[in-house]
Amino acid sequence: MIEISQILFLLFILILTAILTILFKYLITKWGGNLYTSIRGGTPRAVGIAPFIILLLFFPPPGNILIAIIGFFSFVDDLIGRRKIKSLHFELGQLSRGIGMLLVMVVGYFFFGPVSILIALMIQPLNIADMQPGIAPSTIIIMSSITSTLLYLTTGNPYSAALIVLATCLGYAPLDYQGKIMMGEVGNHSFGVSLGIIYTLLGFNIANFHYYGDIGVFIVVLLILILTAALIAFLRRKNLKVFLKSELNIANPNFADLLMDVLTGGGLGDLLRKLILRKRKIYIKNKLGKFLGLRRLFYNPYA
Repeated sequence: MIEISQILFLLFILILTAILTILFKYLITKWGGNLYTSIRGGTPRAVGIAPFIILLLFFPPPGNILIAIIGFFSFVDDLIGRRKIKSLHFELGQLSRGIGMLLVMVVGYFFFGPVSILIALMIQPLNIADMQPGIAPSTIIIMSSITSTLLYLTTGNPYSAALIVLATCLGYAPLDYQGKIMMGEVGNHSFGVSLGIIYTLLGFNIANFHYYGDIGVFIVVLLILILTAALIAFLRRKNLKVFLKSELNIANPNFADLLMDVLTGGGLGDLLRKLILRKRKIYIKNKLGKFLGLRRLFYNPYA
């Protein structure tokens, strides 16, 4: 059972996050710049700096170290915006984000092993989720609740990092559901790494119980990552279908196309396609390829 002191602590986190969210909404709206977007008639983004600060302060170590790394580099991305590097194929923000992800993998390896790769890759689905009001908070609330329950069932300890993630998101979420704020890179990246860490804790519990080792942990976390992406694809299914039809000319996109967009879409995914495929265009015509979502996977916007 959760003790009263633990409930009060989580309630404190929720309220403090809510206060900071309102504060940063006001400050970013007043400041403007790259942290304020014209979307929906004007929306402060990077309000996710509020949950980032809370997670940095209260998420247990060594997880908060990885959150600090990705939070810093993703906030630089938010501040810089879409400025491109002359003669190169990517933006300064993408470079900062990429450095942050790489550092999460490297530093995380010393704490969590090879699964640190997946912890960093959790950034991608949450980044796609943040493109539509309420989707990222819904994903975080659902998955942290499930993970917290499973951690309790596997350890008997109801007070876990997953509950801190849940309380933080509940404090942030109301204005996001109303479409009045956006997490920005600093928010969705911090939450992405946080989810990756609590998935890893669950993976360790399951793998250790069955004596699976590092490979077992990696597989468990990979499956949960795919489940998270599938949840986002389901929640965003209407918007994603319109996007794939109108912007990418993918006729009758199926759920695998939506899932592949969540897993590989966005600026970093397109950058990798450009580096690998260059200007080549790959046509997927067979039924199996379409069924597996390969039309979206191999869609090259630079072809």
